[in-house]
Amino acid sequence: MSYPPDLAPWRTEETDGMLVEWDVGIRMDDGLVLRADVFRPAGAGRAPAILSYGPYAKGLPFQDGYPDQWRRLVEHHPEVLRGSSGRYQNWEVVDPEKWVPDGYACVRVDSRGAGRSPGFLDPFSPRETRDLFLCIEWAAAQEWSNGKVGLLGISYYAINQWHVASLGPPHLAAICPWEGAADWYRDMLRHGGIACTFWDNWMKRQVITVQHGLGRRGPMNPHTGQPVAGPETLSDDELAHARADLRRAMLAHPLDGEYYRQRSPDWSRITVPLLSAGNWGGHGLHLRGNVEGFMRAASTEKWLEVHGREHWTEFYTDYGVGLQKRFFDRYLKGARNGWERQPRVLLQIRHVDGFVPRTEEAWPIPRTRWTRFYLDAVSRTLVAAPAAAAAVEYEAAGPGVTFSTPPLTEATEVTGPAAAKLFVSSSTTDADVFVVLRAFAPDGREVDFQGALDPHAPLGQGWLRASHRRLDPALSTEWRPYHSHDRSEPLTPGELYELDVEIWPTCIVLPAGYRIALTVLGKDFERPGPGLRMRTFANEMRGSGPFLHDDPEDRPPAISGGRHTLHTGGTRASYLLLPVIPP
Repeated sequence: MSYPPDLAPWRTEETDGMLVEWDVGIRMDDGLVLRADVFRPAGAGRAPAILSYGPYAKGLPFQDGYPDQWRRLVEHHPEVLRGSSGRYQNWEVVDPEKWVPDGYACVRVDSRGAGRSPGFLDPFSPRETRDLFLCIEWAAAQEWSNGKVGLLGISYYAINQWHVASLGPPHLAAICPWEGAADWYRDMLRHGGIACTFWDNWMKRQVITVQHGLGRRGPMNPHTGQPVAGPETLSDDELAHARADLRRAMLAHPLDGEYYRQRSPDWSRITVPLLSAGNWGGHGLHLRGNVEGFMRAASTEKWLEVHGREHWTEFYTDYGVGLQKRFFDRYLKGARNGWERQPRVLLQIRHVDGFVPRTEEAWPIPRTRWTRFYLDAVSRTLVAAPAAAAAVEYEAAGPGVTFSTPPLTEATEVTGPAAAKLFVSSSTTDADVFVVLRAFAPDGREVDFQGALDPHAPLGQGWLRASHRRLDPALSTEWRPYHSHDRSEPLTPGELYELDVEIWPTCIVLPAGYRIALTVLGKDFERPGPGLRMRTFANEMRGSGPFLHDDPEDRPPAISGGRHTLHTGGTRASYLLLPVIPP
């Protein structure tokens, strides 16, 4: 295939049954040239493209960039390397050795300002979304292409699928956002209005380590011998001026508005067939957007899948790859494989000792019994009916207060979104409320779960800054309160306020004798150490993974360090709303 000189690949080779073009140039509408690697079948014929666009450096092998995750993946799931050398595997994108033999081309694009692509690095910006649109259309126009492009990838490579689908690229045939997010405000930067420090740490640990211009100071591509982060080597000052400061942007925009809307999807404009895959343990990032996307996208051909285990696992297992290929075979190859008759919701139902697959026709599950569990401040229990009026006070910086059901009299399934209605007063002009859904065994031991990242995650979490308590009446339901986040309404110290806290979806089947509990506190939930450490995350993971809310500018101690009073019973009947599924 011939290219203009400035867009020609650095090298083209046939290897491991694939034709590989390293560093192909793709010209954007502003003249900038992005760089991509293309893996495609070596024989004649046209192939659909599986495309990804992101900042993790297409030339950095999974095992080099993310050794902790790679080791856990291949040790626990050796099937990942069955039929693959693993040499071309990258973090959070498909393995070409698993896809090219089935007639797909895999296109990996370094996003603007990352890896081998020059430019200003501004994650999830409108400029990036436009770039991705143009990359999709480029792939569809290549002489090796059948004209159909699918998007598939985890996290970053899932989030921007929602964004670009809002623009409606003509040759985008299907998307599969796997464990992503969508709303730049609610899912990512500000949970319940509270700033999440993950993104600043993410930039430092995972993105600027391969920023374009790091050159010889960065890692090398073992396949080409070239620096994965560009041919030139820039100074630290030059690199800093070539990237956005996410922390400063987040702190400068405490309310939802144009900044966040430009970096979030327009659900009404997403009409492409989609398979949205989330993780029950993805509280803090990898769940809410997948569920919202399924519920709110305008697509008529859409499916929701939710699984468990680590964030990086099921994407690469036989289960995940098989599911992805059935979906893309249907929409990129036109295979008559019956996919469109697949039930719309595919769930891996979580038990205390594993998962059981089940299909449903809708989300939330139509037969859900929305069940209130009322908080009793005197007995610290969750009860079936409001008790007498009472109150309990706790330090916002302390361990909070926990309410528990009596032992369950029968096996109980809780699957779906949850919420808490709380009546709260504060000693200061605001209150950051953190709620944690937990489970306990008959012997009193807490039952924790492998989260998407944290190995000891609770059942569910929710967050709300009390000054952001205003609801959007058009989008709110009792089971999914939706806050407008368009204004801040400070509290009067000592005055009572009614708060509706969204708890991200969860799933568990608890045996008889187990108990469900709700912990309400004024800071991030963390268990006593030690916790899991990985070099790609800044903090030790002790229950909330890397999704902490501890920025001192966003949470000054004078405001967030006061005392909260939680009122229960009587006319102030705080309660937990759970989606109980009948047997």
